[in-house]
Amino acid sequence: MKSGGWSWLSLAGFGGALVFLVALPGRWPWVLYPRATPLELLTQHLILVGLSSLAALGAGLGLGIAVTRRWGQPFLPLARPLASVGQAFPPSAVLVLMVPALGFGLGPAWVALSLYGILPVFGNTVEALLEVPPAAREAAQGMGFRPGQVLWRVELPLSRPLILAGVRTSTVVNVGTAAIGAAIGAGGLGSPILSGLVTQNNGYLAEGAILAGLLALTLDAGFALLGASSQARSQP
Repeated sequence: MKSGGWSWLSLAGFGGALVFLVALPGRWPWVLYPRATPLELLTQHLILVGLSSLAALGAGLGLGIAVTRRWGQPFLPLARPLASVGQAFPPSAVLVLMVPALGFGLGPAWVALSLYGILPVFGNTVEALLEVPPAAREAAQGMGFRPGQVLWRVELPLSRPLILAGVRTSTVVNVGTAAIGAAIGAGGLGSPILSGLVTQNNGYLAEGAILAGLLALTLDAGFALLGASSQARSQP
């Protein structure tokens, strides 16, 4: 079976299991976390992961494009360690530093996850843009394309599969890392995990961990499909 077929099966299987478990709160009320339904926890988690992943995508893609332009290439050696700062510090440490400035809730968790997700997007963007064949750029310039047109109509389409791989890594990692946001009131699937650790309730732990795992696997399968489709379109 082709990789696309396996990706469709994975997406259907993991996504279906996730939907099935989210629909169970009325059947097993004595097992599930009582302060929020699985759907509410999943929604909170998706909002946090979505917002932070969008911020990481914007920052990583923008920085990667900037340092691969002729005027920005001198800054490439400096940009790499700066982009690594987000992953050099544990997200929990960033949360602690952000709470005095931003308070409790979504804000500090968003900052921590955004910083943590920049490096995979930035690294893959730089690698992809530097690997664009010079002949493709020269052909576009010979057709009268301006630098911006060369970027948007030639370089980024050819770089899309590798950039998507960086976004995939960043997003899936953030699904697991976002669980620590519950410690400062950001909610999400980390809430039953944290409560289960405090109260030694294995049911709460299992609920949060299983749902977070299925969410990560579902998103990973979805990005795999996007990557396969993008790879097929980028090939001559």
